[in-house]
Formats: sequence, C-alpha cells, structure tokens
Amino acid sequence: MYRSLAVLAAGMFAIGTDSFVIAGILPDAADSLGVPLGTAGWLLTAYAFTYAVLGPVMAAFTTRWPRRTLFLTGFTVFTAGNLVTAFVPVFGVALAGRALAGLGGAMITPAAVAAAAALAPAERRGRAIAVVMTGLSAATALGSPVGTALGSLTGNWRATMVFVSALGVLAALGTALFLPTIPTPPAVPLRARVAPLADRRIGLTLLTTLLVYTGLYTVYSFIGESLDRATGGSGTTLAALLFVWGLAATAGTLGSGSLIDRFGSRRIINTAITVVAVDFALLPWTSAHLPSAVVAILVWGACGWALLAPQTHRLITTAPAAAPLLTGLASATVYIGVSAAPLVGQAGMTWFGAHRLGPVGAVLIAAGLLTAEAAHATIGRHGRRGTAAGRQPAPRRKVAR
Repeated sequence: MYRSLAVLAAGMFAIGTDSFVIAGILPDAADSLGVPLGTAGWLLTAYAFTYAVLGPVMAAFTTRWPRRTLFLTGFTVFTAGNLVTAFVPVFGVALAGRALAGLGGAMITPAAVAAAAALAPAERRGRAIAVVMTGLSAATALGSPVGTALGSLTGNWRATMVFVSALGVLAALGTALFLPTIPTPPAVPLRARVAPLADRRIGLTLLTTLLVYTGLYTVYSFIGESLDRATGGSGTTLAALLFVWGLAATAGTLGSGSLIDRFGSRRIINTAITVVAVDFALLPWTSAHLPSAVVAILVWGACGWALLAPQTHRLITTAPAAAPLLTGLASATVYIGVSAAPLVGQAGMTWFGAHRLGPVGAVLIAAGLLTAEAAHATIGRHGRRGTAAGRQPAPRRKVAR
C-alpha cells in the first residue's frame, strides 16, 4: 500500500508545484508578457478555475478508464500545457496553456485522492489521505522554492515553466514503472457526482474549504509584493521563505493525519482555522521584517495545510458510500478558492495595498470557522435523528389467542 501511496504523492508533487510556483515568478511573467501584475494573476486563475470546473466532469468521463491510463493521459496533458506557457510570448496563449495544464490536473488529483482512500483500511484512511496530500505540501517545500529560485537566478521565468514540465514527465515515468493496478471504480454519471451538494452537511463543509482557501490564496497569489519589505525584493530570499512555508506545510499535512485518527476532525479544523486567521490579521506588521515574516510563514504553512486532510476526512465519514465523489468535489472546491483568490487580491491591492491583503484574507478565513461549526452542528443533528430512530421500540406483534 505504501509504495502505491508514494507514487500517487509523487504525482501530486508535480501538480502542486505547478499550482504554487506561478506566484513566485508572477512579477517577471507580468513584465515579460506586457500586462499589469493584477492581470498576470489570471495565470493562476486560468489553471485553478479550469481544474475546479472540469474536475467532476473529467471524473465522470474517465470512470471506466484504467487508473494507470488515466494518470498517464493526465500527465501528458499537464506537461503539454506547461510547455505552451513556457514558449509562447502572447498572454492570451499563455492563459490557454495554463488552462490546458489545469485540465491535466483535473484528471489526476481527484482520482489520486480517491485511490488513496480506497487503498487504506478505515482506521488508516486519515493517514493515507494525508500521505498523498503531502505530495502537494512537499511541492511547496521543494518544488515551488526551486522553481522560484530558478527563475530568479536565470532571469527568465520561462525556465521555471520548463522545470515544471520536466516534473510532469518524471511523474508520468514513475506512474508507468511503479504504480500497481488499482481497481477501476464503478461508473457514476455527472449528475450523481454533484448530487451530494444538495446535502447541507456536504455543502457547509465544502463552503468552509472555499472560504478558507480563498482567504489563504488572496495573499499567496501576490506573495512577492506582499512580502517585499521582508525580502527586499530579492527573488532568492522569497524562494527561501517559500521553502520555509513548504516545510511547515509538509509538517502540518503529515501531522494532521495522526491527529485526525486520535482526536477527530473537529478539533483540528477549528484550531487550524483560528490560528491562521489570527496570523493573517497580523501580517501587515509581521511581514514588514524578515524574522517576524519567517514566524508568520511557519504558522501559515502548518495550519493552512493541516486543514486539508481533516476536511476531506469529515466529508468521507459523513457519507462513506460517496467517498470517490466527495474527494473530487473537495479538490474542486480548493481550486475554486485558488481561482477566486487572485481576483479578491487584485481588488484588495487596489483598495488597501499589497501589504494589507492579510486582513482581507483573515475575514474570509474567520467566516470559514463559522461555516465549519455550522457543518458540525448539522452533522450532529443528522446523527442524533438517526440514533433516535434507532432507539424507537419495535411495534408489538399481535399474538393469536
């Protein structure tokens, strides 16, 4: 099982690097493509929005595909999209390349998380999900900083996109050589895949994810500008901060798996949201100096990424029979937040400036705490109704006299 999880995590590493590395090279990309910084943020939106919208669609369309074939096709599309972005000089075509890469991610990520849940026994499901998601957080610790540093050292942001394309090729090779046969899930039509959204328990849990990750990525989308006082405008220093953020994210993701199995999802969700909301509210001051920025980045990475696994675990335990559908919706919701965040950040920079994006994000994150508790209460009421029904006495049988 663990070798399979490692292969899936390696694939998520490539996808995660592509998701996060753009923010570190965004100012250079904007200059090269001749667009304002806020407009360049659409490069993040194009990838994330395509992934979010097409995730459930591709999951339904590829249900009958063998898992290895699905992953290899997804990585091919992903790599092609990044190569288009790397070598075209026109902003509109670069956006199309980002959308194509997002389509590849839409094919891979939901299937990888669902495969992790299927491979693990129920008592280890939290750990299995966390291991695969660690591929995403490890991308923040290694892939994104290396890509950012590469763009800074070469003076060419396109070198970063070539690096991401190479990761896609390596992930495809690892899948072809080492991923064992994984059972193909039963066919589920698209209507059935989005049907769980009608369940208030599911809807509120997904809304929590949407609010929190929109808030988190409001700052991350323009992290170069937000932290320029601490970095002095140095791309290498920014890469080092991203490395620290990624290490904290990896620790938060891995640690959350064991904590879920020990304490349950609610404590981890509420604690992570509360701490990161306070952290973001303080960013206008903590991001002004390098030492305090390092502390803020550590808290941000650990708590922000510690939320993914317990949110997914809450969904799966709420409706175990719909686990493959829910993991796809969970991934799509994260990317809807990521795609919306540059638009929120662009407005926030216009109104308050890049250094005040932290409190803007904190408002959305704090709103996520309210919806998380609403989800918990709704899940609890549903459970109590079920228990009460189970305690109803059985009707008396008439006995013939």
